[in-house]
Parts: sequence; C-alpha cells; structure tokens
Amino acid sequence: MFKLPPIHLCIMQPGGYVHSLGFLDPAQYFRHQFRRLGAQVSMSKNRLRHNAVNFIFGAHLGFDIVLRDRYDCVFVNLEQLGEGGAQVSENYIRLLSRSAVVDYDARNVPSYTTQIDDVPVVPLWFAPYLRTGSIMPLAERPIDLLFIGSMNERRRALLDRIQAQGVNVSQFDSPLYGPERDHFIQQSKAVFNAHFYESSRFEQARVSHCLSLGTPVISERGPLTGPDAAFEHSVIWVDDAQMDSYFAQQFGTAEFYKRAHQALEDFTAHDPIEAYADLLAFAVGYAKTRSEQAGPPTWQPTQINLGSGKDYKLGWLNIDVLERTQPDVVLDLGRPLSLPLRLDSPLVGPVDLAPGSISVIYANNVLEHVPDLTQLMTNCLQLLKTGGMMHLEVPCEGAPTAWQDPTHVRAMNENSWLYYTDWFWYLGWFEHRFSAQSSIYLDAALQPCSKEKAAFMRVVLVKIQTSPQERMTARVMRPDFGLPDDTGLLQSMKPPRLASAKSATKQRLHTA
Repeated sequence: MFKLPPIHLCIMQPGGYVHSLGFLDPAQYFRHQFRRLGAQVSMSKNRLRHNAVNFIFGAHLGFDIVLRDRYDCVFVNLEQLGEGGAQVSENYIRLLSRSAVVDYDARNVPSYTTQIDDVPVVPLWFAPYLRTGSIMPLAERPIDLLFIGSMNERRRALLDRIQAQGVNVSQFDSPLYGPERDHFIQQSKAVFNAHFYESSRFEQARVSHCLSLGTPVISERGPLTGPDAAFEHSVIWVDDAQMDSYFAQQFGTAEFYKRAHQALEDFTAHDPIEAYADLLAFAVGYAKTRSEQAGPPTWQPTQINLGSGKDYKLGWLNIDVLERTQPDVVLDLGRPLSLPLRLDSPLVGPVDLAPGSISVIYANNVLEHVPDLTQLMTNCLQLLKTGGMMHLEVPCEGAPTAWQDPTHVRAMNENSWLYYTDWFWYLGWFEHRFSAQSSIYLDAALQPCSKEKAAFMRVVLVKIQTSPQERMTARVMRPDFGLPDDTGLLQSMKPPRLASAKSATKQRLHTA
C-alpha cells in the first residue's frame, strides 16, 4: 500500500487583499475530503511546504513560476476561463499550461492545455461539516433574499427586476467571508445566484456552500450555465423569461418552501469522494515522479524578509523571532550570529546563510521592536553582499504611530542612521558600512508627505566598501588600530630553531 504524502493547501493573498478570503470555502472543502481519505492536511496563507504536495488557490493573483522548481505544486483553478470568462493574465495561463492543475469545470481546461485528460476535474458538492446545530425554519428567517458577490451592470439589472416585484434583496455593504458571512446566509430564506461573466458558467463554489449551510439557492439559468447533475434538483432554476413572474407570484409561498426543503434534502445525497480519491492518487503519482528527479540543493536565499505574519513574502527567506507568525525560520538577528549558518525549516527545508550572499533585506516596522539594534544591523551588514540593500520602514519620532505599539522600544528620525553610515567605526565596522541611498516621509496612509505630517519613514541603505580615508579614520578612532591578529598565522607556522640561533650567537661572541 502506498504512503500518502502530506498535503498542504496554500491560499495566495496579496498584502491586505480581503477577497482572497473567498478561497477559504473551497480550501476547507478540499481539506475535508483529503482528511476523509486519510491524508495529513495543513493550510496557510502564502506559504508552501517543501515536504508536501502543495495545492495552491488563487495563483492568478500572482505566483512566481520559479517556485515550482523547489516545491511540488498543484494549481487549483477556480476562475472561469475562455471566451466571455475572467480576464486573467497571460502569465497565469502560461503557469497553468506548464504545471499540474486541478479544475472544477471541464470547460475551463481547453483554455490552458490540449492535454485535457491530464487535468483532474473535481466537483464542490455537499459539505456536511457546515450542516451542524439547529437550522432556523425558512419561513421564520428575517432576510427575504440575499445576494452575495461582486456587482456589475448585468447583476444590478437582475436585482432591480427582482426588487420591482416587491421582494427585498439584501446585500453586504463591505466584503464579508467565512463564518461572519455564513451567519447571514443562515438568516436568509434564500440566496439569489446571478452570473457575472458572459460565459455564464455555474458558480458551483458559492451555491454548494449555501446549500450545505441549509439555505436554498435560486439561480438564473441560461443556455451556457451547464450545471452538473448534483445541482439539477438541488437548485431552484429561473430563466430570463420566468424571472419577473417567479418572484412576483411564487417566491415566499407555501409551494416555494416545500420545493426549497426538497432541494436542500436532495443535495445532501451527493458525495464526491471518488473524484477526490482520484485526485489524491494523482497527487501521489505526481509526488513520486518529482521525487525520482534530482531535487534542488540546499537553498541559498538571496532575499530576506525580517518579520512574518501579514508581511510574509513567498520566495524570500522569512525570519521572525515569534513562532506563531509562521516564519520560514525562527531566528533573532538581534543576537550574535556565526556565519556561515545551516538552518532547517519546516517550510523551505535546509537553508544556508553565508556572508555576502544576500541582495535585499526588507524590514517593515521591525527596527522599533529590536532591543539590540546595533547587533541586528551588524548581522545584516555581514549577510549583505557589496551593493546589497536594506529597505526599511519605521515610525517617525514625534508621530502618534511611534509609540502606539506597546512593544516599541525606540522611535526614529533622520539622524537615526548616522551610526551605520558616517560613524560606523563605533560599531566595530571597518571594511564596509552603509550608505543612505534614499529617504522619504510617509503619512498614516503611507503616501509621501512633508516632515511635519510624517507618520513613517521609508529608507534605503546600501552596503558599500569603506574608502582608504574612512579606514584611516577608523584606525585613529579604534583602541587597537584595527590591525589584524596574527595569532592564527603563528599557530600554523613551524617554531623557530632556537638552538641553532644560540650557537650562532656564541660563535659571533667568540670571534669578537
């Protein structure tokens, strides 16, 4: 019997992009099905695991194709592709065409590959973990009809038609996902589903989630909708010609509730376990093929992100002192560091850090938390190659942002960089120092502003070699003059032949 590889579900989220939360529902569904089949499944944001098969949701929001060389990746496409569908980038189509992909609708597949049979297609059907606790009777629910989703002209026109029939259609006034959205779904007599794109592909993820929560779905149906068999009797369908009369005469009647209850009951009978078993077998075969190929050597990163949590950067080495932020490695650069250093990360695997190996270090609102900042800057200088840059963002001294966090230990101003640029010898630096390349003030919205309105500073420091004149200044200022220690050289040398030297001395004395 084959051994199942660990499965990791990665949701891509550009910084602060709330709509990535829309992938929580299908990711949870994948997790449930894989765990039913005995797989170990983890899930996180923007993080890949070196020892697992990674199923990636939302790669159309941005994914570096180079990462496939280091990780086993299967891309989950939930976008409507093809004529009349979503306008995705050419890079995304190229990524799908060169990668392992799983799709929710077979009609998407020809948009990115001619090898149609090589792409597993899995449905999103009943989710029993959502049907828990007591369910409010439909007729007693306070929301008549709920609409969920992005708005465009065609959807707005449909909702206006429904409201013209006397039905109150509720919408969210801001993005809402997860349990916070589900609460309102369960308070609704029904959810209305309308197509966004001209392709009119059925919105399977949204509809299955609502049905699983015990809320009926009324959906428009056009010639291209094409739902699979699980939704034929589980959804209340209305076409364009029926739309007005249905909501004017049938919605909210006793017949509506009878039909809605039957539809919800019908949906619970649909179990996609065989499709997910096939998908898991696909993942096993994919991982086996990858393992037979020569894997990448120990990773030697060139970019470091100090901090994790919301600022995690996929493809960089993410370092943090807090394990709960799920960095690649837990490491305190504010303490003495002996390089080269071998690290073992549960996310990225073995990592080698060597002096002069890093091109960029990014620290967004980090320096104000570090107790020993000179040690951190010394370690960063050692890690950076000559010409390497530190990109820093810090709160400004005197601004309310400077001390709003109880873990702040300092505030910064325009003179906070002098020790690392002009007075480098105070820190024991000699051959290299930092040079300030740029510095701008930012307001609370992170827009450039004057010093008087500044909440933050954005600074770029560059590692440069010191000049002969600067090294002369450093020698003058240092108590040991900065001379190299020859202890190691002496230990490697053969001791002098002192006996011969004494004989020669006696001979000279005798001659005299």
